Amino acid sequence: MTTAPPLSAPWRIGVDVGGTFTDMVLRDSAGAVRIFKAPSVPADPSEGVLGVLRLAAQQLDITLTALLRDCALFVHGSTVATNTILEKKGARVGMLTTEGFRDSLEIRRGIRDNQWDHRAPFPEVLVPRYLRLPVRGRIGADGKELLALAPEDVDAAAKVFAAEGVESVAVCLFNSFLDGAHERSVGTQLGKVWNGNWVSLSSDVMPTMGEYERGSTAVVNAYVAPKVTSYLRALDEQLRQFGLPRSLLLLQSNGGAVSVDQVAARPVMLVLSGPAAGVGALKGCAAPGEKANLISMEIGGTSCDVMVMAGGDVPVTDALLIDGYHLTTPSVEIHTVGAGGGTVAWVDDAGLLHVGPQGAGARPGPAAYGLGGENPTVTDAQLVLGRLRPGPLAGGAVTLNGALARKAVETKLAKPLGLSVEDAAAGVIRLLEQNLLHAVERLSIERGHNPATFTLVAAGGAGPMHGTAVARALGCRRTLLPRAAGAFCAMGMLQSDVRQDYLQVFLADLDKAEAPSLEAGFAQIEARARDALARDGFSADAVVIEREADLRYDGQQWPVRVSIGTAFDAKAARKAFETEHQRLFGHIQPGGRIDITALRVVGRGRLDWTPPAARPPQVGTPRPRETRKVWIDPASGWRDVPIYDGADLAPGCTLKGPLLVEERTMTAFVGPADVLEVDARDDFLVHVGTARGAA
Repeated sequence: MTTAPPLSAPWRIGVDVGGTFTDMVLRDSAGAVRIFKAPSVPADPSEGVLGVLRLAAQQLDITLTALLRDCALFVHGSTVATNTILEKKGARVGMLTTEGFRDSLEIRRGIRDNQWDHRAPFPEVLVPRYLRLPVRGRIGADGKELLALAPEDVDAAAKVFAAEGVESVAVCLFNSFLDGAHERSVGTQLGKVWNGNWVSLSSDVMPTMGEYERGSTAVVNAYVAPKVTSYLRALDEQLRQFGLPRSLLLLQSNGGAVSVDQVAARPVMLVLSGPAAGVGALKGCAAPGEKANLISMEIGGTSCDVMVMAGGDVPVTDALLIDGYHLTTPSVEIHTVGAGGGTVAWVDDAGLLHVGPQGAGARPGPAAYGLGGENPTVTDAQLVLGRLRPGPLAGGAVTLNGALARKAVETKLAKPLGLSVEDAAAGVIRLLEQNLLHAVERLSIERGHNPATFTLVAAGGAGPMHGTAVARALGCRRTLLPRAAGAFCAMGMLQSDVRQDYLQVFLADLDKAEAPSLEAGFAQIEARARDALARDGFSADAVVIEREADLRYDGQQWPVRVSIGTAFDAKAARKAFETEHQRLFGHIQPGGRIDITALRVVGRGRLDWTPPAARPPQVGTPRPRETRKVWIDPASGWRDVPIYDGADLAPGCTLKGPLLVEERTMTAFVGPADVLEVDARDDFLVHVGTARGAA
């Protein structure tokens, strides 16, 4: 066994808290990477973070203080905001609205996700009506005051909030996206007459048009703020006490990092904190400057997150739906389904096999973990089919027991279905891969992309087991299996820039917009972005500013976000809008009037990135570690398959499938029609054959 070379300080650390494992990636100043995994602690995610740090320190034979003291950058992806919403464990929220609008939050848009289902109830409103209180005062459609604010209404509401035990207040006043003066006055008044500490102003959280979406976003922000902000500040303080020289950074939903202080007022920006790190990870899969076409399928223990990079860019959207609650916040476009290694397989009363969406979690986990779980999962099926090896998994974080896996599949699936244990397990894999295929199609084919022109990146601890089968069914010619797939998002955190997003409503006809007015609007929010990045320690030459605008045809409700160059050009903006509109909707209006609805600025603080040292090329033909019986697909059935140790495969190595590659944090499966190549970046690139696979 080769001894790893000593680390070179200072290093960077990325920690991603998942549903099953907490992943950590350490990258030193020379580019060397070390990966660590520890079981997550859902009841207290900070324990999972400290647990994986202690494990890393132990395996590196240094103290926890030494590990953190020599850390120049610590980036954390947290699921606390999302879990607070899903588990309904947020704060007791009160809301102040303009008189006559207290029911906007409950009326919603009146649109159902499934127009054929008129009976499914909407999710419970986070603020009951008796805590949604009106305030007199009105800002007009031109941003001017029509009716002065009534501070006595705020005083009366504060008394109700105190009597009802309200912990956090959301403020959303009509037309506050044009002028937030009334909301700021309400916030000031609440500070005088209410004893609470948490006030979320919609004009600060997200000053966008749309009373319902802006109010819903402010309410969710108020709902999660006490728990999320307290967690982040406590974790930051713990890490600083253990020796971390500077505060940690958090991964936002927009794919960029931000400091604890700057996200404290807008924790709703963290609802996709972990999965959004896929943006940085995908950039690491592309060559420097390459306008790559990549589709990532990151499969962990609980879920699968799909993301598309087209021409080097990952789309950003403002429309999020989290557990039925609408949010307007800049977020990378991600589609998530309940499909992971810990996804539970079950048979319904009609005798039909299902896989998911429920998962076994970190505890008890799959039956094979031996922690009390009795329901069969995808991991158990893989064990039965010989694709996973019994014994330590994820670097020893857990141990797989093949007998327990077989017993669970036999008892809960094979007998009810009247199948052999092996056929039942094969059915689980085939059904899961069909679900994965549909998830990838959602963000590729349904968004106007041809998968044949993309490389599928199969990541996460379970992704490389299914990547080639899904790529084949999708029509992709290549699939990339990153060597660090088991810590894909944690790696992405270290490759993500610090990012600040700002928006300002700007209403104008695109062809008649005055350049000086546009420039003044952009300059105002650019200054905010530069100031925020300067507070994070970035010099002017390390800051990149990108301009964007929201455009729509006259009469449309929803705008399309397009990039705007440093010098505004109406013709170029029209062309960019029509290109995107054609891709999204399949048509344009030649010569149609286009309206500007908002100006946007994305400020990026570039972090230095040391490329890893090139690994020596392959010498000779690698020998498999062993050969064992593995179920391939319905056509091939069971075959003797060589099992390779990933450490023995170097750049330039080429192997024909079927085969398995075992790495420390993942196992990769390559089908019989496929060819595996170790590329120059030392990752596994599979050239997908034409034979139909399990999907």
